[in-house]
Amino acid sequence: MSQSPEYDPDAVLKVAAQSHPNAIAGAIAGIIRSRGHVEIQAIGPGAINQAIKAVAVARGYLRPDCIEIGFIPSFFEVTIGGQERTAMRLLVEVHTAIAQDEI
Repeated sequence: MSQSPEYDPDAVLKVAAQSHPNAIAGAIAGIIRSRGHVEIQAIGPGAINQAIKAVAVARGYLRPDCIEIGFIPSFFEVTIGGQERTAMRLLVEVHTAIAQDEI
């Protein structure tokens, strides 16, 4: 996998527990195609669940383009309403190219 890309605010998706995985997956696929990476941020178990489902769906969207993705999870602190919260960051990157005969 390549080195982590520099922070790019245009390549950040914030996912909530109420987010629709298919919609987030479409955004992931579009950003991956144009930038090669996307950062997903989620707070709470419901949001993290939706984010991971979206990455799985995005893999299917990218497969016809011979693009395989993977993610690196990490934690970070955010302040919401004056309170510190722990959030999860998923750095999604192109993992490998898929040979056309593997599709």
